[in-house]
Amino acid sequence: VAGLGNYGLRGTRHSVGMEVLDRLARQLAVAEGWRADRRCCADTALAVAHGLELVLLKPRRLMNLNGLSVASAADIYNLRPEDIYLVHDDLDKALGSVAIKLGGSARGHNGVRSCISALNSNEMTRLRVGIGRP
Repeated sequence: VAGLGNYGLRGTRHSVGMEVLDRLARQLAVAEGWRADRRCCADTALAVAHGLELVLLKPRRLMNLNGLSVASAADIYNLRPEDIYLVHDDLDKALGSVAIKLGGSARGHNGVRSCISALNSNEMTRLRVGIGRP
C-alpha cells in the first residue's frame, strides 16, 4: 500500500496519501515500525491485516517521482502491479470523499502517472481521497 505525496511537504492536501498511511499504521499497531529503506527511497512498515502481509510505503521523493520508489519496492518484495494499492489525492472529488478505482489512466495525477510509467502497468488499485479544489 503506497501513500503518494510530496515527502517534504507533509500535511498538505496533495500529500493526503501519506497521511492515510500514517492512520492505517496506527490502526494496525505498527506506527512505531516505520523505517527508512534506502533500497527504495521510502519509509516502510510491515503489517498483517486479516491474514494478509502488507508493506506500507511512503516514498521519500517528490510526487512526480513516487513511481520510482513504488517500482523499487515491488522488486524488493516481489509484488506485481495488481498487488499494489495506491492512495492518492483527487482534486475532482469533494473534500473527504473517497473512491476506489481499478486500473485505468492517471487522469492527470503526476504521482499515479509516475507509478504507471515505472511499473509499465496501470493495473494498480487506487484509493482516491477527495481534496476538492481549494
